[in-house]
Amino acid sequence: MVTMTSDELKSNVEKALAEIRPFLQSDGGDITLLSIDNENSVKVRLEGNCVDCSVNQMTLKSGVEMTIKKYAPQIEEVVNVV
Repeated sequence: MVTMTSDELKSNVEKALAEIRPFLQSDGGDITLLSIDNENSVKVRLEGNCVDCSVNQMTLKSGVEMTIKKYAPQIEEVVNVV
């Protein structure tokens, strides 16, 4: 596994969010990075229409988490903080 500095990790997570953000925004939603804990857990906040969307957990796991892991494989989980 490639070891990244915390700045590189944050940059890669931000790149992943930038990749998925247009899809969320096209449905009236958005996402904000809140923190990266222990260099393996990402906390985000789904916003706008994503908050009340019936499939937001699927979006979080299948879309957001998968995209973040592509950029930062050491990430083990992505958690939505409400």
